[in-house]
Amino acid sequence: MWRFRSADNDGENPHLRSLNGNIGRQTWHWDERAGTATEREEVEKLRARFAANRLNQKHPGDELLRYQNKDRRRVGPFAVDRETAAAAATAAADGAAPVTAATADAAMRNAVSFYETLQDDDGHWPGDYGGPMFLMPGMLIGLYCTGKLDEVLSGQHQAEMRRYLFNHQNEDGGYGLHIEGDSTMFGTVLSYVSLRLLGLDADHEVCAAARAWIHARGGAHAITSWGKFWLAVLGVYEWHGLNPMPPEMWLLPYSAWTVRWSESLALPHSALRTAHCSSSLAALIRASDGSIRGGSGAIAGWFTCP
Repeated sequence: MWRFRSADNDGENPHLRSLNGNIGRQTWHWDERAGTATEREEVEKLRARFAANRLNQKHPGDELLRYQNKDRRRVGPFAVDRETAAAAATAAADGAAPVTAATADAAMRNAVSFYETLQDDDGHWPGDYGGPMFLMPGMLIGLYCTGKLDEVLSGQHQAEMRRYLFNHQNEDGGYGLHIEGDSTMFGTVLSYVSLRLLGLDADHEVCAAARAWIHARGGAHAITSWGKFWLAVLGVYEWHGLNPMPPEMWLLPYSAWTVRWSESLALPHSALRTAHCSSSLAALIRASDGSIRGGSGAIAGWFTCP
């Protein structure tokens, strides 16, 4: 069972480092002994309920965190006569008497009690940073290319990544730029690559649906520049198919970067682009599935590999 930890690194994970004592860091730790049988059963119910409704409610709402923190509430909940409150609200809308002070007081106390449940021990409110479908693929490709994927990500972590991608596939088989977005080539290709690197076969129904979406729209060559960059790093796309990223950007003064996140993206991209760094581990992919260059048929080579 997964357990949430905040601002806590007790040495279990050698890959976590911090210069500020891990303040604000939020991590989930797998403990196969954690939780009672009832708790584990409830977690599975939460997962099943979200998966069944995933096309209607795209965001999980921190359900696992809220369930884990359910016993942190020290006071409340406070009873509210919902029928009386609803009638009073209707009357207030018609210009009649407002909601009673007792009802408003109980509702306010419930709200404070609810947020108390979610507050962490150090005073801050943790929350899921989810949504973008183009961040995790970069990490997976980087770990795969450096031969560290299975060292850094345990089997449980990889299983949850697969679950995340299963749950956020759109009804048409593609993936969006973010979990609530319409399908795009960028989101779909990178999500498909992630699924394959996480061990899924090409004929798995989720992979097959994503690949069909890609082929129906001309193939992976229609992906955006950032997507081409990651495919080139993986070794399934050639660097001369990308727009140049001048290494002279490294000579710009710090003050020239008005948007800091663009600096953190552009500089490493330009270094890898200039050096034409590609994974040697992808040689097997290229050898078995042909070049990713060329027309829509050839460029989709790896996306049809068995």
